[in-house]
Order: sequence, then structure tokens, then C-alpha cells
Amino acid sequence: MAYTRAKSLNSAKLHKKSITHKREWKENAGRVAFTLAAIICIVSVVAIFAFLIVKSVPAFQKIGVFQFLFGKLWSPDRLDTFQTQTLSGTYGIATMIVGSLIATVGALLVGGVLGYFTAVFLVFFCPKKLQRILSTCVHLLAGIPSVVYGFFGIVFLLPVLATIAPNNGNGLLATSLILGVMILPTVVSLSKTSLEAVAIGYYAGSLALGSTHTQAVFKAVVPAARSGITASLVLGIGRALGETMAVVMVAGNAPTFPAGLFGSFRVMTANIVMEMGYAGQLQESALVATGVVLLVLILLVNLLLGSISARAVKNTKEKKVKQTGVGVRIRDFFGGVAHKMKTPYIGRALAITAGAFSVFSLSLVVGFIFVKGIPTLVRTPSILYRKFEFAGDKVTIFPAIVATVMAILLSLVIAVPIGVMTAVFLNEYARKNNVFVRLVRKAIDVLGGVPSIVYGLFGVLTFVQVFGGHSSVIAGSLTVSIMLLPTIVRATEESLKSVADTLRAGSFALGAGKLRTIFKIVLPSALPGILSATILSMGRVVSESAPFLYTMGSVISVTPKSYMDSGATLAVALYQLAGEGWHVNEAYATAVVLIVFVFVLTLLAERIVKKLHAKMSGEKK
Repeated sequence: MAYTRAKSLNSAKLHKKSITHKREWKENAGRVAFTLAAIICIVSVVAIFAFLIVKSVPAFQKIGVFQFLFGKLWSPDRLDTFQTQTLSGTYGIATMIVGSLIATVGALLVGGVLGYFTAVFLVFFCPKKLQRILSTCVHLLAGIPSVVYGFFGIVFLLPVLATIAPNNGNGLLATSLILGVMILPTVVSLSKTSLEAVAIGYYAGSLALGSTHTQAVFKAVVPAARSGITASLVLGIGRALGETMAVVMVAGNAPTFPAGLFGSFRVMTANIVMEMGYAGQLQESALVATGVVLLVLILLVNLLLGSISARAVKNTKEKKVKQTGVGVRIRDFFGGVAHKMKTPYIGRALAITAGAFSVFSLSLVVGFIFVKGIPTLVRTPSILYRKFEFAGDKVTIFPAIVATVMAILLSLVIAVPIGVMTAVFLNEYARKNNVFVRLVRKAIDVLGGVPSIVYGLFGVLTFVQVFGGHSSVIAGSLTVSIMLLPTIVRATEESLKSVADTLRAGSFALGAGKLRTIFKIVLPSALPGILSATILSMGRVVSESAPFLYTMGSVISVTPKSYMDSGATLAVALYQLAGEGWHVNEAYATAVVLIVFVFVLTLLAERIVKKLHAKMSGEKK
């Protein structure tokens, strides 16, 4: 009996040891998997820079860095190669660098100013019932595809401007207006969030010192939200600099310096997307070099404005003001002038005006597209499902719908697991102030700032070549999946942070390991944010056009049968239909489908988040 008891005890010890070993193996495997997902983000950034630089170096060497950056003439010859002794073409992008910067400044003057004052209006001067409606509209309009804005520019804005312009209306003014309206929702949303996050003590303290509501807003609350407002402008600048399709459709695209408000000009992004499809060896390398210059320029702008934002925060917190000398007299003088002009009240008037104008502008875009597009869908609903035929009355967007759905599914299958696992690593496993963690976060920030056309270039140089050297659904999906990573990682990490530590502690106390706690407690609790990020990523796939144009295809008549086939997404189909000018009604219908698709996805994301949050918090309907 003693022998049996000893044998049983030994067997129990072995079983326990086996369970412990198995648990340790699972824990280590989980840690490795999450770490590998984070490494993918770093590898993606390194690969983008490496491939672009390697591909652009021959152009810099053949053309000359100085000539390429400061040359004023862009007239490439597709027959030029790296071995050509004397180049037939000229490759200077100075006009396009200047054009990109001026267009961005124009967009900032329109969208940045209007967005800031609109945010102030929504938070402080808008009636509560109207505020909820307008905020939802701004949030929805932020997801409108850029190609829809460009299409609106062609069919509405350019004809209006043509009545006062010496040309058909294209040029700097049209570009600035379209880009300004495009970045407006971004500026409004982020600025509004920053203003609402300011501690109530700033406002209450200002009122206690005798300020009016308007004075408290502009003298106390707005300065306290300066960093967030600056951040919104930084994102707006980044989007304006990196925008492609909308600018291509309204700028005119002559490779010259902008000559007045109605002079045709070309930006760097437009140069890439217009010529990449038929470029020769040296020309293609020069276009990649243009993408490198664009990427570096955006990163420098973000660093510069980020530094300005950080300094603004520091100055706001420290409140260092010199109280003597000439400086104080100048300050008092301008302070007195401002007081006499009643600056806060001027600000209130501007806020109300900007709010009304912003709502009008954004409503005009959607309203005009719907008025023009819905009749086509009502008359010929078969445009959504019939087979494409090469005849004027048989054009259909069914192939584009199929291609879009295929791209959505594959992009999410790739991006969501990697993004969620990276967020888990950063929130559950990473140590603070770790060098590797800082690299991962910096990589995510860089991926978030890379323009879509640069992703397209990277996809052409890598995934298209890997899958047979021709465009395909899988090449486009892999390209866009990298674009989705920053959105998924950030949203998931914020959701994981919101999970109470007491839930983790309770799980550990019951004997669960870290990996089991993550999958059974943490991730289910963070599910609302993860689903929201997934649905919004679907909207991003639907909205993008530049990365798909040369990685996935632009032929709208072919329905892809497999992921190795080419196919045009809805956004690319709209660009093709609008550019041809022969199928304007079908283009309107496509624009309506795009807008509805994005709106439904956005509303669905909000609905799911609210429903799951209410269910998990035990709230009653």
C-alpha cells in the first residue's frame, strides 16, 4: 500500500510538472508571437524606406541630387536608362515641391482656420441638440473618399470657378478649396476633442475673475487646448501634402510653378500617379525619388510642428512672461488694442460663421452627389449587379464591388491579427522606457504618416513583383494592410488600457496564466474598440484609390475570379469613370455607393461600440 501511495504521489507530481511545463511553453509561445507581430511593424518601416531609397539612388546618381531637387523643368523621356550617356529628358521637381507646399498652405488657410473656429462653435456656442447632430455629421464626413471630393471638384467647383477664371477653373484656388474641405473634418474632430478635454477649472476660474462666457473661451480654454489644436493642424497638413487623387482631378497638372489662383500646376503626388503606369527605367526611378522627397518632407513637417506643439504646451504650463522692459510695454499696447476691438467677440462671430459655412460646404458635397447620383441608381439598379458590357448603356460597377469586397476581406485577415497582437504586446508585455518598445511606437507613428501614394510605390516595387510582375488583388491587399496597422494598433491599445487592472488581478488570483487572462478576460473586454477599429479599417480600404491604382489594377470591366487577378476598386472605378468623361451618370452613382458604404460602416462601428459597452457595463437599455 505504501508503494502504491508513493507511486500515485510520484505520478501526481509528474502530472503537475507536465501541466506546468505545458503552461510555460504556451506562455513563452504567446510572448514570442506578440513580439513577432510588433517586429513586423518595424520591418515594414525599414522595408518601405529601404526599397524606396535603393530604387531611387540610381536616379539621384544619374540626374544629380541638386539638379533633381532644384531643376525647374520636368520633361522625362521614357527611353532614358541608367546606361544612357546623354539624357534626352530633363528631371527637375522644384516646381512640384513648391506646388505641393503652396497647395498645403492654401488648404490650411481654408480647412485649418474654418476647422478651428468650427470646433470652437460646436463646443461653446452651438445648442446642445444641434451639437450632437453636427458632430455626428462631421465625424461621418471625415470618411468620405478623397476621390469623391475630386469628382465633386470636377463636376461642380470647376464649372463655378470657370465663370470668373481665364481657364476652366482648375489651379491653386480650386485645389486649396477641395483640400481645405477635405482636411476640415479632421481638424474639427481633433480640435473639438482637445477643447472638451480642458479642465473645467480654466473656464470656471476665468468666469470667477469677471470674464464673460466668450472671454473665458478665447482667453482661458483655447490657450489651454493649444497643443491638441496644433496636433490637428499637423495631421491636416500631412493629409494635404500626401493627397493624390483629388489634386490630380482639379489642379490642372502642368509641371510649372503656380501662376496665380487659376494657373495650372502639379504636385509631387500627382506626378507619381500620372506617370508611373508608362514610365521608362530612369523615369520610374525618378518618380520613386519623388516619393522619397515627399516622404522626407512630410516627416520633417511633422517633426517641426510637433516641436512647436511641445513648446506651446510647455509655455502654457509654465506661464513664463517677462514683466519688465520693452516687451511688457509692447504686450500691454497690443493687449489694450485687443481689448478695445473686443477680440473674443470677434472670435465668437467668426466661430458661428465658420460653423455655418463648414456645415454648408460639407452638406453641399454630399447633397450634390446624391441629387445627381440617386436618379441613376433608381432608373438602372442593375448597374450594381449586371455583367459589364462594352456599350454606352451597359456600364456597370459590379466588377468594382467584387474587387472591393475581396480587397477588404484579405486586408483585414492580414492586418487585424498583426495589429491586435502588436497592441497586446505594447500594453501587456512591454516594459516602460524599453528601447525596443520605443522603436515599435516610432515605427507605428511613421507608418501613420506615410502618404498613400508612397504605399502604392512600395507595393509596386515589392508585392507586384513578387506576384508575377502584374497588378493583382493580393498585391493591393498586402499594400493596404500595412496602411491599416497604425489605426488598428492605436485603437486596440486604447481599448486595452481601458480594461480595469482588477480584472487581470482577479484572473491571476484564480490561477490563470497571463496568456489565458489576455484571451479570456482582456481581449473580450476590449472587444468594442477592436471591432470599431476593424470596421473603420474596412471604410479605409473602400476609400483608398492611389495605393490600388497600380498594385491592384485600374480596368473596371473585368471581374476578378481569384486573388491573383487584377481588379479596380470602387474608388478607382470612380476615378476612371470621371476621368473619361463618357460615363458621368455612372460616376455619380459610384460616388453615391462609396459614400453610403463608408457612412454605413462608420455608423455600424459606433453602434457596435455603444451596444457592447452597454452590455459589458450592465447598463439597461
